[in-house]
Amino acid sequence: MSIRPGPRNLITDVDGILVGNAEDDRVRTGVTVIYPEARCAAAADVRGGAPGTWNIQALDPTSLGNQVDAITLSGGSMYGLEAGCGVVAALGARGRGVVFGGAVVPVVPGAILFDLMNGGDKAWGEAPPYRALGRAALEAAGPDFALGNAGAGLGARANALKGGLGSASTVTADGVQVGAIVAVNSFGSAVMPGTDRFWAWPLEMEGEFGGLGPPPADWRGEPEMPLPPNYALNPMANTTIAVVACNVALSKGDLQRLAIMAQDGLARAIRPIHTPFDGDTVFAMATGKLALSNPAMLARLGHLAADTLARAVARGVYHAESLGDRPGWRAWRDAG
Repeated sequence: MSIRPGPRNLITDVDGILVGNAEDDRVRTGVTVIYPEARCAAAADVRGGAPGTWNIQALDPTSLGNQVDAITLSGGSMYGLEAGCGVVAALGARGRGVVFGGAVVPVVPGAILFDLMNGGDKAWGEAPPYRALGRAALEAAGPDFALGNAGAGLGARANALKGGLGSASTVTADGVQVGAIVAVNSFGSAVMPGTDRFWAWPLEMEGEFGGLGPPPADWRGEPEMPLPPNYALNPMANTTIAVVACNVALSKGDLQRLAIMAQDGLARAIRPIHTPFDGDTVFAMATGKLALSNPAMLARLGHLAADTLARAVARGVYHAESLGDRPGWRAWRDAG
């Protein structure tokens, strides 16, 4: 096979990328930090109708620079944007960032998802936990990390099932590395209606989300649109946020195209996607270890990123664990 998962099947199979998670089980929320060992180029693409993001305009191809020191994915809706403040403070104390004279300014974009209705204790007053969680996630950054009820995926829900944090990687025979990480908190479903099969099943590698294969032969297709059941239908209470990374050197415009193409991975794994109720956002990072040989290589990278992200979505739901017995918080593995 010319492509395969990396040794960890995580985004950290892209050389130079580390990930850290931090959770607050009492609040039922968490933060994930994607931390490049060296500053690297990044871009962002927003497709959902209800996004919550921080500092992504700095990544626009028309802006002065597009290198980042970290990217944060957080629960907490707007409160979760404080996670980026915690990461900025911690990185600044390390001397990591853009240096202006004697000043150090870390560049840390991020995105948030809505997890405020999962039964956790949200009575934090004027002291939400996200700044501290951001610092803790950065401190935990390394090559290995948990999936499912971890980091930004702890309090997530995917349609009528428990959502979670997923990750996957793809490596090629000629040395290209592509990885994805995603917090799945989607209005749409990652599972084919009436079955336990994932929409991403054709892309599965090495049984990474159960190895169940296609839907049963008597499956009759989906409804016109597979809406969540009434108990899970909370408009504006969703969002799937993700990062894809590669080890190829890309220009600003190339990175933007990579982020755009990677969004198709969400469409391959979740139906419906990019709805008015989601804030679907995908970041792209490039560590620049390999040269971009030609424009066709960029198309190849985007294709690999989309498929890898789709696999990561399925893995996030596959590894999730139930949050109690309430409808909508049962995990895929417990849904039966």
